[in-house]
Order: sequence, then C-alpha cells, then structure tokens
Amino acid sequence: MIKVSDSIVWVLSFCIALVAVYTAAFGIVDEIYQRSITVAVSLIVAIFGSSLAKLYQTEDQQIKFGQWAIDFVLIFLIVLSIVWFSSVYDELESGLYSFLPDDLAVGCGGLLVVLEMTRRCYGWPLAFFALLTIIYALFGADLPWIFAHGGYDLESVMRTVWYSFDGVFGFIVIIVLSLIFIFIIFGAMLEATGAGSTLLKIAISLTGPLRGGPAHAAIAASGFFGTVSGSVTANVVGTGVFTIPMIKARGFRSSFAGGVEAAASSGGQFMPPVMGAVAFVMADFTGIPYVIIIAAAVMPALFYYGSLFIAVWVEAARLGITSIPKEEREVLVREDWIKSLMFFVPVVVIIGVLITGRSPAAAGLWATVAGVVMGFINPIVRKRPRIFIDALAKGGEQCARIMVAVAAIGIIVGVMNLTGLGIRFSNMVLAFAGTNLFFALLLMALASLVLGMGLPTIPAYIIIIIIMGGAIEKLGVPKMLVHLFVVYFGVLSAITPPVAIAAYAAAPIANSNPMKTAIQAIKLSFVGFIIPFVLIYNPSLSLVYNFEVIAFVSVVIRLALAIWLMTTALGGVDRAPLPLYSRILRITLGVIILLNFVEAQIAGVIASIILLYVEYRRAKLTIISK
Repeated sequence: MIKVSDSIVWVLSFCIALVAVYTAAFGIVDEIYQRSITVAVSLIVAIFGSSLAKLYQTEDQQIKFGQWAIDFVLIFLIVLSIVWFSSVYDELESGLYSFLPDDLAVGCGGLLVVLEMTRRCYGWPLAFFALLTIIYALFGADLPWIFAHGGYDLESVMRTVWYSFDGVFGFIVIIVLSLIFIFIIFGAMLEATGAGSTLLKIAISLTGPLRGGPAHAAIAASGFFGTVSGSVTANVVGTGVFTIPMIKARGFRSSFAGGVEAAASSGGQFMPPVMGAVAFVMADFTGIPYVIIIAAAVMPALFYYGSLFIAVWVEAARLGITSIPKEEREVLVREDWIKSLMFFVPVVVIIGVLITGRSPAAAGLWATVAGVVMGFINPIVRKRPRIFIDALAKGGEQCARIMVAVAAIGIIVGVMNLTGLGIRFSNMVLAFAGTNLFFALLLMALASLVLGMGLPTIPAYIIIIIIMGGAIEKLGVPKMLVHLFVVYFGVLSAITPPVAIAAYAAAPIANSNPMKTAIQAIKLSFVGFIIPFVLIYNPSLSLVYNFEVIAFVSVVIRLALAIWLMTTALGGVDRAPLPLYSRILRITLGVIILLNFVEAQIAGVIASIILLYVEYRRAKLTIISK
C-alpha cells in the first residue's frame, strides 16, 4: 500500500509542478477553481506523503488498516468539502445563499483536514495556533480587555474561513500559486543538475587556504545555493551530506559541523538576489520594487556571512586547526568553471528578466528554462534526462507542503480579518511597549521566533508580518525595514530551540545531538540576532533609505568591530586564548559601540581599539618569549 501511495504522491506532485509552470507562463486559468483544487490536491499529496502508516510504522496489520482508513476518511472529507465549496460559491457571492447545517458540517470537515495535515507536516505549533484562532472567534466575546470582540457564531466563522476568499483560499494562496511555486520548481531543477555539488567544489577550492577549510566552504556554498532554495531543510540536507563529514574530518566537533551547516543554510534565505523567493513576496506585500529590496538586503546579509566566517576561524584557532596543506587542496579545472554556469546563468537570467520590467513569475520561468538547458553541461544529466521529470515531481511535492502551511495561515488571517485580532495584537504590543521602540522591536523579535518555528521561510514571513508588522509601523519605522526585520527573525527561528528544524535536519548527518547542534548554530549566528536591530536604528545600512555616506561608513566600521569583538569573546580566542575578563569586556564594548548614542559610540570605538592593541602586543610578546 505504501508503494501505491508513493506513486500517487509522484503523479499528483508532477501535476502540481506542471500547473505551476503553466501558471508562470500564461497566468491563472480560473481563480476560483485553481485556488480550491490546488489546496485540495496539495492536502491529498500531504495525506499520502505523511500517512499515519508511514509516520507510525508497525507490523500489526489491524493497526495499519485503521491508519489507512483514517487517511481515506480525510481524503473523502477534503474532496467533499472542496466540491461543496465550488458548487455553492456563485450563490455565496450573490449574497442570497442561506447556510444549512450540512454546509457547516462539510466546512468543518475541510478545516479538520487542514489542521491535521498541518500537524503532520509542521508539528503542533502552527496547527494549534490556527485552532486557537478558531476558538477565539467562537468564544472571544467573553474575554476581558482588548481581547474581547463582538461575538461570532459558527456560521459567521465558516463564511469567512472556509466559504470565502478571506480564509483558507485567501489572497496568500494566489500569491504562492502564481509566484512562489515556480521558484520552488526552479530550485528543484537546479538541484537536479548537480549545480550544488559544483558550487561546493569551487567553494572548497577557494577557501582551502583558510583555517576553517571545509567549514568555510560550507558557509559559502550554502549561502549561494540557499538564496535560490525556498527550503532551509532542503538546503541543509542538499549541501550538508557533503560538507558536514568534511568539516568533522578536519577536527571540528560533530555538533559544530552540524551547527555550521544549519546556520549557513538558514542565512541563504535572506541572501540576495533571490532570498529564497521571499524577496518577491515582500515586493508584492509592500509595493516596493524588487531591486530596492535586494539592495537593502545586501549589506546585512554580507555582515551575517562575514560573522560566520569569523566564528569558524575563531573555533579553528581554538582547536589548533590549520589550513589544508597546499598539495591536498581541491584543484579546479576548466570543466568545473564550465559546470558553474549551471548555477550562475539562471541567477543572471532572474536578475536580467526583472531589470527589463517583467514579472517575478516570468523571471522564475525563464530561470527554470535556463537551468534545464545549462543542466545538459553535466554528462550525468545528458545520459539520464529523466532526472528533470523526477525533479518536477520533487518540486511539486515541496509546493504541496508549502500550500498546507498556507491553508493553515489562511485560517489565522480569516479570523484576524473577522475579529480585528491583528489590530488588537498591534494595540497590545504598543500598550506594553509604549513609545519605546527597542522594547517593541524586542517583543516583535520574540513573537517572530515563536510564530516562525517549524515553518518554511515564506509562510513564516507571511504569518509574522500579518500579525506583527502593523505594530512597529505605527512607531514610525519604514515599512521595508520592518519587513526585513521580520524575515531575519523568521529565518533564524529555524535554528532556535525547541523546534530548530535546520538543526534537526543537520544533526543526523553529523551524528550529533539536535539540541547541541542548535546551540552551536545559535552561537555561530549570534550576530544575526543583532543585525536587524542595527538596521532599524541605522537605516543607511540598507543603502536605499535615508542613506548618508558618513552614517553608512560609521555603522559599517562599528558593526564590523562589534562582530569581531563579540565573536572572539564567544569563541574565547583572538591571536591567543582570551581570559574571562577580556571576553566580558569585549561583549560589553561590542554592545556599547552599537548603541544609538554618538558619545557612547565614539568612546566604545576608542576603548575597543585600545583593548585590541594592548592584547595584540601582549600576544606578540608571549609568542616571542616562547
């Protein structure tokens, strides 16, 4: 039965991929049916792909039969509810339709399937939150303070959440369907060509002279490939199977090797030019041109990856690991540079198509075509072109899983629109924070880490910005900077316990404990939690908002110095092992030079330079005396 279910998943996923390609080329065919059918097919793919028989494998045939029976009931419910929705939609739009108990029962069945598949695919957090919003809509009238609403019965909730385009089948579905699916397909096709392994080989060669060696290569390769991949876990697994064993072989701990890959793969989601496709969703949400968004994202992303490079260098110095001997380094040949075109040409195509004024969907489509064409550079692809067919199916399955999360988010958005929960949440944040921007940002960061746990980047970004974005904008922060702030913490939730999906993906490859891997990833990415705050208070770092040369140079120098101070303090090593007082002092000075007070910044920079000079002289004298 499992083999049959796998075949069904393959066929339906392949169909989803074909529809995604067609939609990118010719647009939406029929909005009503395409929304509802895509959600239905995605849920069916998820049911077969995450069937109870697979999740809870057992030899007991009676239990297996019961598990399959439950799954088929779910399939029946989703098919029935989608057909029912499509048949009554026209009457619903006219406003003349009177709800019957059957309508409510069928709609509840559909919601049950959405919640259950969200639980299976993404765990309890998102599913529970969606369920909680439904409960809030039904019973929130009895709550105190700003949480109370006017009161809604089951019919009102179902009208909004299931039988309209404000809930499960809302605007987010059409954004993902018309814009994001094609980039997921593009990432799958690019992976199939072997572009990732070629990138890794080039990265290993270029980083060979550095202490970190393979660890630095993992950072570079994951950053490059992560920008076109809409999935952190796919990036971790795709590059981690090569990089993590090599990192361990150089003498790094297992948990550190997994942490490097988790941190680097996560960062690819905010690395231009594609940013895991979230840049295009952000452009759609904000109305800000794509080129402006990626320009604003460049410097923060470079600082994030720079901090990872420094953290690896520090760890290598602490462990006494030296660079790879020249004779053992990877040697690049002409064929490697030719194969690199499999990655770089499609990325250039994306940028080129967007610069000409075409839509992001068109850019994704032509990049996919370019990826397929350039893929034939690889002799393995030429011998087995069917690899692209399998890649389509794999990409379609990833699309289906994304749509499951989007359907659950649709429940939350529908309830928020119905009850005004979003406005209440914003008011609550403002009530707690008052006019204190830092406190409001801190609340937003914590909420983003919680709301983003276990979710792919795009659903995480959407749900966080819908719930939290309005609160910070009311404090006068530019919209684009708020959205970049949300993207950072939504992405970093992938390495934040207790869920930490990137760490859980890397841990089995590294043979390490997932929590230890997550802690290492957080330690490596520590600066990533600071950069969004620096961006808000220093908008010149975005290059496009309130840009001033002096302010830009100031923040670049201060942030670079703070990164060095904090990273060496956490690692306990600079040119020599650091005593405890020096580590505490470095972290303190790192914070001071980033404060929004000019006097503190100047004093902190001067003190930091003096500290670094004194410790450099002391380390030099120690080496000479030895």
